[in-house]
Amino acid sequence: MSENIDLSGLTTLRVGGPARLLAECPTTQSLVDVVRLLDRENVPTLILAGGSNLVISDEGFDGVVVRVANTTVTLDTDRVVAEAGAVWDEVVGQSVAAELGGLEALSGIPGSTGATPVQNVGAYGVEVGSRLRRVQLLDRRTGEVSWVDPSTLQLGYRSSVLKHSDAALVLAVELDATTDGLSAPLAYRELFTALDAQEGDRLPSSQVREAVLGLRAGKAMVLDPYDHDTWSAGSFFTNPVVPEDRLPAVLSAITTQLGDVTVPQYPGVGGTKLSAGWLIERAGFSKGYPGEDAPARLSTRHTLALTNRGDAKCSDIVALARTVRDGVDAAFGVRLEPEPVTVGCRI
Repeated sequence: MSENIDLSGLTTLRVGGPARLLAECPTTQSLVDVVRLLDRENVPTLILAGGSNLVISDEGFDGVVVRVANTTVTLDTDRVVAEAGAVWDEVVGQSVAAELGGLEALSGIPGSTGATPVQNVGAYGVEVGSRLRRVQLLDRRTGEVSWVDPSTLQLGYRSSVLKHSDAALVLAVELDATTDGLSAPLAYRELFTALDAQEGDRLPSSQVREAVLGLRAGKAMVLDPYDHDTWSAGSFFTNPVVPEDRLPAVLSAITTQLGDVTVPQYPGVGGTKLSAGWLIERAGFSKGYPGEDAPARLSTRHTLALTNRGDAKCSDIVALARTVRDGVDAAFGVRLEPEPVTVGCRI
């Protein structure tokens, strides 16, 4: 156990106060044992791994932070098994190096493997839920460890039953992989255009991974300690899904504000999905908003990322998030929802 650890250094956004205690768990068994003990004694506990999707308050966490640090990765004929603490992009990289396909579009996503089913992370037309075979969980109510089918997790757009819940802890994941060294069928226009390919094409997974990393780097979405545009929690807001009965009013508000413009629209569960980044920019928030002197700003390359310019506090990030959220709501009647998990603060 370590005492009074500064949590800002354990998150990609680099904000957050101290933790009273930090317990490092380098194996799955130590992770299970520590969490079982803390739960049995009703000790306030925060589970932390890569810290890429986390906003921690300036007051920190008055309890025990459990650091998920089990990192074993096993590559089999047509599957990848990775423990929760393994760095996700390293898992993808190892699978591609082994000439396995299917995960390449998820390259460059920061954070740990254990977070991927919680958030049902996705990029460039692929969600991790489409590759999951099963997930190993610790049931924190009973203390039991078991492998579960993905169908029990209610995976949706950037969501699952695991999100915003302490009922279960991901210990490991098992993922499907193809054995021919080719990617999943290309399904995202920006990606297949960059590859000079067509929708549905399958290319060498290494080629697709390289293209994805290039696209993400161009948006400052690949971590770089020297680039403040990457000091973020990734995409801060999810793309809103507007119910069909509200869509005409939203489109009318957009027309009133912007004139006759083409609004990016995509099929969504329960309605039509709009682009959060597009709405943010059209509501008047440009890249780099609110300006060079602000400690927290929108990325200079990607308006969907809120960034720490070096000395931002959690309060600065929260204030900027509220300003953007409320501005989009006032302009178009669409309320954006934050994607990161918040600890001790509310957006």
